[in-house]
Amino acid sequence: MEKFSLKADFVVKELFAHEPVRKQFLSDVLRIPVAQIKSVRLANPFLRKLLRRQKQGILDVVMVLNDGTKVDVEMQVDAQKHWTKRSLYYLGKMYTDDLMIGENYSKLRRCVSISLLDFILFPAKQTYHNIYRLRDEAGRELTDLWEVHIIELGKELTGSAVDDWIRLFNAKSQEEADMIAIKNENMREAVEVVREMGLIRTMRWIYDDYWKAKRDRWARDEYVRDEGIAIGLKKGRVEDILRLLESKEAKEAVTERLAERIRSEEDEETLKRWLLSAAKAESVKQFMELERFDK
Repeated sequence: MEKFSLKADFVVKELFAHEPVRKQFLSDVLRIPVAQIKSVRLANPFLRKLLRRQKQGILDVVMVLNDGTKVDVEMQVDAQKHWTKRSLYYLGKMYTDDLMIGENYSKLRRCVSISLLDFILFPAKQTYHNIYRLRDEAGRELTDLWEVHIIELGKELTGSAVDDWIRLFNAKSQEEADMIAIKNENMREAVEVVREMGLIRTMRWIYDDYWKAKRDRWARDEYVRDEGIAIGLKKGRVEDILRLLESKEAKEAVTERLAERIRSEEDEETLKRWLLSAAKAESVKQFMELERFDK
């Protein structure tokens, strides 16, 4: 019997590319009747990066419900020392990602993080599915705008609707997946998608190639880091300058001529000076006057 794994992040993305599967998963995890979920669209998994020194957030799967609620679903196979801090960092980024400079806080939407962990994070006595919100010491809820679901795939099942999803992610063969669908008709769509993906025939070499590509990328990154850091710093400063100018209250357009002049500058010290001037200036016009740019 050939084995396969559903725990690679690219497999999770492929599985949730199908809306009926997304709906059923969210229904079971968030305890929302499927009938109340009219649609669940996929969103851009890349979180906005405003400044060069900020980390770029990349989430496995981001879904958006009808009411604007954003849901991040992430599969984490390997234990990480600072996993909790990392998870909250991405939740915070997702929460603020849609709010542009000058916009009202009313635009902020509820954000839910669902983490599927293939390692034990909490003591074994805790259930496999733990839910966290912001509450005071007496248990009174401050808000439901942040909600964290942590599902540990290696713990004993408890008889909830999430059990069969854990069985599916832990399945080692198509036969195991098929048995889940036989016993639970709500899982048939997800199991059928797994079958259509042809995991039995292809997962082994895809999975091997996936990790080979990761190892090769790590090796390349180590090799080019010294050379690439200078290019990255220059590009980062240029983008920071342009973003600062575009955010000025005067709302003057950054002309193509000015943008091209900034992008073409090679001198590191000049770019540093321009960055400071862009931060100090109250308008694009004032920036051009400070740096004596031709109009």
